[in-house]
Amino acid sequence: MENMRIALVTGANKGIGLEIARQLAEAGVTVIIGSRDAGRGEAAVADLAEQGLAATAVQLDVTDGASIAAAAAAIEASHGRLDILLNNAGIFDFTDAAPSSASISAVRKVLETNFIGALAVTQAMLPLLRKSPAGRIVNLSSSLGSLSVNSDPTSPYFAQRYIGYNTSKAALNMLTIQLTEELRDTSIVVNSVSPGFVKTDLTGYGVMTPAQGARLPVQHALGGADNGRFVEPDGYTPW
Repeated sequence: MENMRIALVTGANKGIGLEIARQLAEAGVTVIIGSRDAGRGEAAVADLAEQGLAATAVQLDVTDGASIAAAAAAIEASHGRLDILLNNAGIFDFTDAAPSSASISAVRKVLETNFIGALAVTQAMLPLLRKSPAGRIVNLSSSLGSLSVNSDPTSPYFAQRYIGYNTSKAALNMLTIQLTEELRDTSIVVNSVSPGFVKTDLTGYGVMTPAQGARLPVQHALGGADNGRFVEPDGYTPW
């Protein structure tokens, strides 16, 4: 049991996060479900238990520093280290829009959760990841976070102008780039992974199921040679 890897998945009580937790548990990883609402986290644990999969839950609001610190302390007390961090928690706000009309409060809220939240959680969990023989950080990104894709008139994403959401994912990609360089002399690997166009509660539409969308993040959480890359189902995405 001592050799089992320990994984924290943020925003894991539903959608892609829950499927990532499920697939990691199926792979024999000890999964910690991070959930802003403690009750929903426990419900997700019960859901996995019905399928014979073990997981635990920790209350974790990525926009609340005290919550993040308490979660890190709980993980340290229970496990002493962390092997995998999946920064999955994210929001989309339909009052986000093109730069001329986006709700400023929506943009602020999206950035606070999708980027600053991931940065804060990563900072708090890095001491635990440094204790892993092979730590891995997976940042759940999106093709909408690619400056190259956003500036390409031939891209199907060119017209998807959500200044808050797109910027939050571009910022998350910058976190991947800078973390990779900062941690280059450690055993910690960092990648941005776009799961694909998944239908979840985030937007309500998409072409992939959460189970399909979870596959690539799980693959990179479990191993692989990539480090400091922006990966999507079709290959690599330009920054």
